[in-house]
Amino acid sequence: MSTSFGPQLIGETEKTLNALLRRTLEPTGLTEPQWVTLRLAGQLDWGEDAEGLIVGLADRAHFTNATDLVGELNARGLLEGGRLSSSGRELTSAVQTTIAEETALIWQNLPDADVKSTTRVLNEIITRARLVLASPK
Repeated sequence: MSTSFGPQLIGETEKTLNALLRRTLEPTGLTEPQWVTLRLAGQLDWGEDAEGLIVGLADRAHFTNATDLVGELNARGLLEGGRLSSSGRELTSAVQTTIAEETALIWQNLPDADVKSTTRVLNEIITRARLVLASPK
């Protein structure tokens, strides 16, 4: 049985992919929020210090414990301030390789037009959801 497009389908997709991610992260001792923190630290320039990354995490990932996450990853030697350390880059690269290998069957042979359309729709949903979050209740 397939689920109709909407919050339930997006939620089910996210939960299923997160289960795969947690399975991949288990041997590393990383949690999903720690992984997101490392990925964002490696993808975007938040500045040299941890504060820029903390602000970015709160904005992009909506983590209320961003300060703790950055502190934990600094303590593990995976971050240096607001950037990936060499150990953090190595671990991130290794995990990304594992994720790509373990999920290849999910992404292969999806029609290009469907991927482009889905990308457009999901980005619009994110944009609209951020507007809703930014508006007073």
